[in-house]
Amino acid sequence: MESNIAIATTATATSVSSSMVLITSGASGRVNALLSLRALKSLVMLINAFLLLLLLPFQGRYWKRCISTTASTEKNPNKDQEIIISNGRKPSPVLRVPAAIVPTRRTTSSAGDQDGSANRQALAIRRATQDDEDEDDFRSVREVFLFATSRGDTLFTQSWTPPVSITMQGVVVLLHGLNEHSGRYRNFAKQLNANGYKVYGMDWIGHGGSDGLHAYVHSLDDAVTDMKAFLEKVQAENPGFPCFCFGHSTGAAIVLKAVMDPKIETLIEGVVLTSPAVRVQPSHPIVGVLAPIFSFLLPKYQFGAANKKGMPVSRDPDALVAKYSDPLVYTGSIRVRTGYEILRISSYLEKNLSRLIVPFLVLHGTADTVTDPEASEKLYEEASSTDKSIKLYEGYLHDLLFEPEREAIVREIIDWLNSRIKVQQVHEGKGRE
Repeated sequence: MESNIAIATTATATSVSSSMVLITSGASGRVNALLSLRALKSLVMLINAFLLLLLLPFQGRYWKRCISTTASTEKNPNKDQEIIISNGRKPSPVLRVPAAIVPTRRTTSSAGDQDGSANRQALAIRRATQDDEDEDDFRSVREVFLFATSRGDTLFTQSWTPPVSITMQGVVVLLHGLNEHSGRYRNFAKQLNANGYKVYGMDWIGHGGSDGLHAYVHSLDDAVTDMKAFLEKVQAENPGFPCFCFGHSTGAAIVLKAVMDPKIETLIEGVVLTSPAVRVQPSHPIVGVLAPIFSFLLPKYQFGAANKKGMPVSRDPDALVAKYSDPLVYTGSIRVRTGYEILRISSYLEKNLSRLIVPFLVLHGTADTVTDPEASEKLYEEASSTDKSIKLYEGYLHDLLFEPEREAIVREIIDWLNSRIKVQQVHEGKGRE
């Protein structure tokens, strides 16, 4: 492609100045031509065209089945937040932060916080301390701790534990979707607490209060590795309790790849998946060929302006306002490397669905414009699990736990978890006999 541009530019220069004599090599002439302003503009246009093609898989479903849902946004009043470990006079949440906090690779000063992760972490901790009480005065024990990865990154994690008045019967590890964070699921976590499940949430790399440029993911395999390590930590802290995973969207894809590992599979009693990003196809075969190249050359490049209103992922206007006015939710355009990583993990999952053998429940809205509900049907059909369930919600959108019918969806999830607990208890009873 570069040679074609160079030849065209050289030919133009020759026609303009016929008296000009080139005595340098052809390679040198091509380099000069490539450095010309006209050629550089052509190259930029080529790159932009490719990036547009690369991003179409993540926007195509939206434009094909777009619905007219709008949400107003609010200005972000939170700037340069300081880490607050106490919630002052508010007695509602119980927050514990380990004294020996994990050291981070980056400074927490505003001047040194080049990727913004220090401010995001401070805000995430502050929110945990200011968590409001539920109307029924239900109190979870809230803990926040920083988790060090094998790469030296620091991830923000938190847990919600049922009060002592409720008998604990299991553990749920929760993984959020692309561009969001675990704190968005606090109401869901407290509902699980009320039914005897302790909940752990992990902000994966580049998200929420974790290290990294906001919403930039150099490798989703890193996120899978982090998820495995976090699961092992959770299981070690809660011996004897059945452990489940919950994943939403890209978080569901990470969970799926993690539990396909035979070592992790033995730790898990089952997984719940909402709107999983199982099948994401490039808009054209050439995009799949060129995507690795551009993700290497321009990994953090963003095509287009920020989308503060966001895509319609819920039919609840208040839920949309809450999401897209949240400073911990990324509203900018997807980064090239992140998009390529989603294509890569999606391709892997499509080729390996039969490797899934753990019990699972998959839920998807038929009007989802972000991920494909038909891919969830394919997951259900091809997975080797003998205990598997699927439910499609007619007309529902992407963020199922933030739809107007969220209470019924949560009830569906809790009933499924409870049924797996009963099955385990039956097996354990037979084993003792």
